[in-house]
Amino acid sequence: MTRAQRLPSYGLFAAMLAAAGLPIYIHAPKFYVDEYGLSLTALASVLFVLRLVDVVQDPLLGWLSEKTRSVRGAMVSFAAIILALSMWGLFAVVPPIPALWWFALTLGGLFSSFSFLTISFYAQGVAKADAMGAGHVRLATWRETGGLLGVCVAAITPTVLMGFMGRPFVGFALGFAVLCLAGWGSMRKEWSAGKAENEAATPVGSAVVLKDPIARRLLTVALVNATPVAVSSTLFLFFVESRLDALGWEGPLLLLFFLSAAISAPLWGFMAQRVSPKTTLLAGMVLAVVTFAGALLLGSGDVALFAVVCIASGAALGADMTLLPALFARRLSKIAPNAGQAFGVWSFVTKFTLAFAAVALLPLLEQSGFVAGQITQPDQALWVLSYLYAGVPCVLKLIAIFLLWRTNLTEDDAK
Repeated sequence: MTRAQRLPSYGLFAAMLAAAGLPIYIHAPKFYVDEYGLSLTALASVLFVLRLVDVVQDPLLGWLSEKTRSVRGAMVSFAAIILALSMWGLFAVVPPIPALWWFALTLGGLFSSFSFLTISFYAQGVAKADAMGAGHVRLATWRETGGLLGVCVAAITPTVLMGFMGRPFVGFALGFAVLCLAGWGSMRKEWSAGKAENEAATPVGSAVVLKDPIARRLLTVALVNATPVAVSSTLFLFFVESRLDALGWEGPLLLLFFLSAAISAPLWGFMAQRVSPKTTLLAGMVLAVVTFAGALLLGSGDVALFAVVCIASGAALGADMTLLPALFARRLSKIAPNAGQAFGVWSFVTKFTLAFAAVALLPLLEQSGFVAGQITQPDQALWVLSYLYAGVPCVLKLIAIFLLWRTNLTEDDAK
């Protein structure tokens, strides 16, 4: 199989990364509240501090990825091992030190290895797409579809395993280790195939990217546009359990949400190649606004209606995850080929939204009188939960729509 035919490898590796990303914010806070009695405010503070570390760390990891690109396969292997061990420690090991410190330590290892792998993976993707000949949307479709399928598996696995074992997150961590091995194996030849090109390429720092007005605007759109996903992901379990009073439905509804995203991703990619990525992405963002506005009206027992919300919002997520990275990667290929450090900035922007959502929303929810795991919640707390889960994303999506609409993408950048 030639290098240009290895797109499924990108899908599998993306599934590994995605399984370590978004689900952490869905499962980890609730897991540590339920298992070890930690407060939402304390957990949110740890998440936010770790993301502040990323302000310095991610650009440095981008620099490291560039400097070690001749041995990128070995570096990726080491980072994948750290990723698997950190996940195992987070969910499968009873904390040998105070639980909050263990939470911080294991997440620190997980975030650092995740960042390095993401930066290296996306930088490799730029060179790959250029070798294919303007193949950014095509590669992004494979990559983000694989990522969404990885999120699906990671989101539903603990719920499925709950019926078979007393500690389902042990099975989750073990399954993730197997996925790490598969993802690493699938891309092993890809790193070596790009070695000569990487050695010949001149590394470009993130400053070049930040000076480019289009790249800078796309980063701003990514920051604003990713925050609604971070908000809804952070609060999803609490919304289903307390606002909808649908304990036990969390897993199926999560699966429905991410499956809808995964199924829709290739469709958005197909539409983008027929129309334009920008126009297609705007359509997906409008769909998200309408969907979240409808979620504001839901209350106890509205599980069927929320399933519709999950399908529609999942489809909107498919557009976000497929097209915006493709637009950014396409722009990078024009202004900064082989810009691993630039993907350090992209990685930080996309991850910071999750930390911001946690540190801003979880303490606010707790202050409203909401108590995680409590059967009956105050009416005020439930309304705050609804506005945070659905109202905040609506406002942020409208801002993102305006920013993207005002972004002047040439036809060459948009393909």
